[in-house]
Amino acid sequence: MDFKAFLLEYMPNGSLEQLLHSDDYFLNMIQRLDIMHQLWNISIMSHGYAAVVVHRDLKPSNVLLDERLVGHVSDFGLTKLLGEGESIAHTNTLATMGYIAPEYGSVGLVSRRCDVYSYGIMLMETFTRKKPYDEMFQENLSMRS
Repeated sequence: MDFKAFLLEYMPNGSLEQLLHSDDYFLNMIQRLDIMHQLWNISIMSHGYAAVVVHRDLKPSNVLLDERLVGHVSDFGLTKLLGEGESIAHTNTLATMGYIAPEYGSVGLVSRRCDVYSYGIMLMETFTRKKPYDEMFQENLSMRS
């Protein structure tokens, strides 16, 4: 019987979500910026391979932090592999509300842009320490004036 597994070493600092929303620990701005920069390089800019990997569920609870606060993406259960030359696919929508790209949530369109959208939501959460479904965002809040 063939069995494939993806193993990570133990991450003593838990998840990014735990540290962002903890009353006992505080990440300063430089630490947050470093973590998000690492994630950009690891998960978004990792191109140049024959297959495109779309995580489809990037969120702070799926980012584990080692002893040096280096971020490691985890939970690849919803990952979609796009073949060589393939940049878009249609699939069933499975992801976490608040972090899901509109085109993926509405019509099941999967592309690398889905992870870019989720990364942007994580960026907002990392620096505001507010979850995307926080009541602060329920009003007609716009980044435009």
